[in-house]
Amino acid sequence: MSQSEPESLAVRKRRATNARIAASAARLAGRQGVATTTVDQIAADAEVGRATFFRYYDTKESAVAEGITGPWLTLVTEAIARQPGDLSPKDALVAAFGELAAEFPAHAGQIRELARLTRSSPTLNAWTAQAYQRYEHAIAELLTPRFGGRTEHDPRPRLLAAVAMAAVRISLDDWIDHGGALPDLIHRALDAITVEPR
Repeated sequence: MSQSEPESLAVRKRRATNARIAASAARLAGRQGVATTTVDQIAADAEVGRATFFRYYDTKESAVAEGITGPWLTLVTEAIARQPGDLSPKDALVAAFGELAAEFPAHAGQIRELARLTRSSPTLNAWTAQAYQRYEHAIAELLTPRFGGRTEHDPRPRLLAAVAMAAVRISLDDWIDHGGALPDLIHRALDAITVEPR
């Protein structure tokens, strides 16, 4: 299927079911903890059968991790894509996260609880690390056209994306441990990134 063709109804249904299971998993884990959340509970909340759950996810932790990270990945990539084309890669990244910062206060409780969840389960923490790699790849793909003088296999887009996600993780850790304003912490960390032009 080409990018210009609309998704089929079956693909849209699968995507919706996947998102519904992930959302149920994250919501239940946030309410009662990962350890006491079961696959059967997630399936019931998402209104699917146990077998359907396992067609989409191999463990409850993977569903929780997707439920935690998936929606934010969409928000981040959409914010980057909205930035004016004349902005440098770093400036586009800072501006995108600046836009998202306005939404952080409304979700502060959820962000804190989900961050706590990822630290409470080694399996969930590992899945979340994999999700961060998805962020890096998606961000790098969006930033690549903004780099001048690109060569084949240019490492700069992926490096900038990886450093940006590290800045977000460091800011989250700082916020959870010491408090403060999460948007300010993220802005300060991203602003410290130096990207030298070629």
